[in-house]
Amino acid sequence: MSEVNEELGSIEKSDDYFTATLIRFLDHSQQAVWTVLTEPGRFVDWLAPGEIELSKGGRARLNFVDSGIVIDSLVTECEVPALLEYSWSSGDEPLRPVRWQLQTDDGRTRLTLTLRVPQDEDVARSCAGWEAHLMMLLASMEGASIRFPFERFQSTRQAYNEMLAD
Repeated sequence: MSEVNEELGSIEKSDDYFTATLIRFLDHSQQAVWTVLTEPGRFVDWLAPGEIELSKGGRARLNFVDSGIVIDSLVTECEVPALLEYSWSSGDEPLRPVRWQLQTDDGRTRLTLTLRVPQDEDVARSCAGWEAHLMMLLASMEGASIRFPFERFQSTRQAYNEMLAD
């Protein structure tokens, strides 16, 4: 596997879903990472414009203007500043829970992103999309803004497809 794919997550199949887990370690405080994940003025740099109401039952709205994708769901779990979960869907679409967990680990923050993707959807595409957005998040944490890294998306999608074929 190429160097750019060394940090791939894991995928498990259960029930009617794939569950993917992506883990990153950041040299920033848990509060700083939480801020980038949850404040509209910060997550616009690596995800999309929108808002997330930080309480169980609150709204999670994101508008990917370039692609026409709109996320309009509810927050299903929220424990400031350690846990946030909402669905990556809108309306009558199937639930696609996205769960962010943060914990301090040896002076760094361990970010665990857990995705649940219906089995009839392209889990490799979902994982690759989140790999690209995690790269954007890491850049944002360092004060840099980068465009969606399409090459990262392509290489990780291929790698996840190979992982699933094994």
